[in-house]
Amino acid sequence: MDVIVDYDRHQVTVDETVRYPNHTGQVLNELTLAIAANLWPNCFSLLTISVNDIPVKYNLSGHRLDLLLPASLEAGAETRLRIRYSLSLPYMDQVNSLRARIFGYSDLQMNLVNWYPYVVPYRNGEWMIREPWSHGEFLVYPTADFEVNLVFSDPASAPVIASSGYAESIGDFTRYTLTDGRAFAISASRDFQVSNMKVGDIDVYSYYLPIYMNAGQAAMYASAQAVQVFSQKFGAYPHKTLTVVMADFSDSMEFSGFYFHSRKFYDLYDGTPASYLTLVAVHETAHQWWFEQVASDQALEPWLDESLATYSESVYYETVRPDLLSWWWFARIDFFKPAGRIDIPVYNAKNDESYKHIVYFNGAHFLQNLRERVGDAAFFAFLQDYYSQGRGKIVADDDFFAILDEHADVDYSDIVKAYFANR
Repeated sequence: MDVIVDYDRHQVTVDETVRYPNHTGQVLNELTLAIAANLWPNCFSLLTISVNDIPVKYNLSGHRLDLLLPASLEAGAETRLRIRYSLSLPYMDQVNSLRARIFGYSDLQMNLVNWYPYVVPYRNGEWMIREPWSHGEFLVYPTADFEVNLVFSDPASAPVIASSGYAESIGDFTRYTLTDGRAFAISASRDFQVSNMKVGDIDVYSYYLPIYMNAGQAAMYASAQAVQVFSQKFGAYPHKTLTVVMADFSDSMEFSGFYFHSRKFYDLYDGTPASYLTLVAVHETAHQWWFEQVASDQALEPWLDESLATYSESVYYETVRPDLLSWWWFARIDFFKPAGRIDIPVYNAKNDESYKHIVYFNGAHFLQNLRERVGDAAFFAFLQDYYSQGRGKIVADDDFFAILDEHADVDYSDIVKAYFANR
């Protein structure tokens, strides 16, 4: 993507090339793309679209674009899309919205998330594109290699940039690269202060407003510790960098090698690891394993990443601060008295609070019960194998239990019946 940003006018122009290899095993005559930016009124303007330099017919409705290929794409073959478009970014209005507004701009920052068209995954004869909802995530991402060449229309007043990728200055622009990523995000602000530290050969960055220096560094340190813990417990961290960005909204959200961390957690930070700043930083870091590498259908089977990311918080505390593990179980999980079958799609929960209590918190109970039944050795061997076999793929619950069965030598069917409605 060649990207020009007018920071003050909140305008972005993009010339995007997608090299799409057909790994579906079938002959394709059309492709389906997700364009989440088109869900915002007067935001996305498609200028041109072509396949192998041939203009193509397409239908764009909501965030779904279906295009007719000029020639059949054989299994194993590759085609090239070129898409030129512009974005007029929306204001991130947090007051009149049912959920946190992440994409767009505020008085403090500009956020590019789910901002570019991409070919959605194809599985079991369908393009995996889901409808947005008031809570939870709905997009399903393939893995891709990203190259983002970014320049500002007024370089003299360019903001500080945080991104998913590894940054290199090349002439007048900056090139950001990311290998085997799911979702490339950018945040920019003239007010950002940056701290960084290394975990082995991984650079961990934290971007925050100057008044939040202590909290910003604490979030960075928690993520760095979590990278160490999860690399040992689950498998190696996959990227060169991990970036934490203080969010000008009341939510935290994961992307590839990158996550936003809610400003409210910085406000509440009390200087101790027994805080939501720390535990949610660990949660979002865990998504680099359960979402970024091992992906799932976030709309229909959200427990596969959210339950695991939540339970990973307990793995962090028992490893780094075992004296706080009981605090975590009470303050994070049991205070809310979670209940309900965890295998619900995002569309079936009453609201965001109910959704989290079921999928996140009761999901953590499921994994703890499972661990107690099969034993620590089998449980962590399973997680490592699940990570190894699932990397770069989109898994389903059948994959989870098939790999689990390779490691569990005891019956756990009663636990499954207690937490699942459809197994």
